[in-house]
Amino acid sequence: MITAKNVKYMIDIPLEHIKAIAVDSKIKGYDITGAEFLGMTNGGEFCYRIVHWVQGGTDSAKMFLKYNPAADRVIATIS
Repeated sequence: MITAKNVKYMIDIPLEHIKAIAVDSKIKGYDITGAEFLGMTNGGEFCYRIVHWVQGGTDSAKMFLKYNPAADRVIATIS
């Protein structure tokens, strides 16, 4: 079960934690400088818009976070 405390955390993850989750999920090539919670997907993933540095400026992408309560771990993917 995902608790209310976990949900609150997942919708307001600090930027430093977003960066650490990306590293733990082996996401490379994104120098993340900002993040904004967008909502939840139909599949139960928490969706963030991340802003990342690219040569000459910034760009954005969507990061999808899935909480695994059994492992107490957040896994990220980017599209």
